[in-house]
Amino acid sequence: MSGNAKYVCVETAKGKEKVAKAEAEASYKGTEKAQYDARMAKAEADYSIAKEKCDDFSGNAKDVCVKEAKAAEVKAKANAKVAHVATDSSRTAAVKQTNARKDATEDTRDANYKVAVEKCDAMSGDAKDQCVKNAKVRYGRT
Repeated sequence: MSGNAKYVCVETAKGKEKVAKAEAEASYKGTEKAQYDARMAKAEADYSIAKEKCDDFSGNAKDVCVKEAKAAEVKAKANAKVAHVATDSSRTAAVKQTNARKDATEDTRDANYKVAVEKCDAMSGDAKDQCVKNAKVRYGRT
């Protein structure tokens, strides 16, 4: 391979290695913390691979690709945090779970808003203004 395909392949191999190590450790330890670490390793590996794939693009298409990769990472990490908090059985677990879900929703919404605004950058004039306005309405921005 050559060019960006080579870099994507290398990043994929590195990502698979990190995830495999984290999953092996989670299996060995059997703790929720280790499971959480494995989920986070997967989210980070997926982001690294997706970001490397974005190098095939240029200009706004590349910017949008990177923002979409980041949004996917934010969502995966937020879901990992929610799953981690959900295993807590203490009295305050319900509050922690509610807060974690709320944070995950907000983080995902923010990341998706950034993707939508980045897509608007490909436009100009009134079309861009309308696109940004629609993104603000859709993602609860004022």
